[in-house]
Formats: sequence, structure tokens, C-alpha cells
Amino acid sequence: MKDKAFIDTNVLVYLYSEDEAEKQALAYDAIEKYDCITSTQVLNEFSNVCIKKLGTPIEVISKSIDEIVAACLVTLVDEEVIKKALALHGKYGYSYYDCLVLASALSYNCKYLLTEDLRDKQVIEKNLKITNIFSH
Repeated sequence: MKDKAFIDTNVLVYLYSEDEAEKQALAYDAIEKYDCITSTQVLNEFSNVCIKKLGTPIEVISKSIDEIVAACLVTLVDEEVIKKALALHGKYGYSYYDCLVLASALSYNCKYLLTEDLRDKQVIEKNLKITNIFSH
């Protein structure tokens, strides 16, 4: 049985990056290695980055979303996750949106949060280890 890992936006962006071959390979390996979970929030952020920063055509983004949904369990951000995110923000000081990601990962008992945006190796609530797969 694979460990559960929550996939943050930047990992998905690198998965579809055409100019970051090494990071793309690391993102792909992570998707294969873990039982992957992400959230509707992350899919929205991914779509926004693809539109605004990468200029990706909408049809390509839509196809990418289909592929991500096939590879990952996609969770909803509900009122419990929002309240947990607020508590995490107060405790850890990360941005509210980063805390939504943390709360989503904790809600699904993920062992790892794969991201390059937060403090690598930090353990949140004694259960969730932040892991920067790009720094190893």
C-alpha cells in the first residue's frame, strides 16, 4: 500500500511544464510513487497559473484536469476544512490559502504534502510532513 500524499499546485504545474524537464520528471515520479490526493482549490489554482502565467489553451488545461482527476482523488473544500485552515493559520502562520491546502491534506490523513512553497520537512499536527520533492 502506498503512502498518501497531497499534491500542491506547483507539483501539478511542473508535471505539465515544458521548460523544466528535471522538475517534470520528479513530479511524474511522485505521482507514481504515492496514493495522490489533491483538492478543487488546487485544481483552480493550477488552472489560473496555466491561463495567466503559461498562456496554456483552455482545451489543453481541460485535458490536463481530466488526467489529474484520473491520477488523484480530488477533495472538496468544505466548512470543516475552512475552519481547520483558520486554526492552522493561527498556529503556524502560513497564508490562509496554504492553510487550506494543509487542512485538506490533514482531513484525508495524508502522510506527506508535496510542495515547494512551505518549509521542507516541517511536520504539521504531528501527522503531515511537508516535503519539497524538488530540493533533494
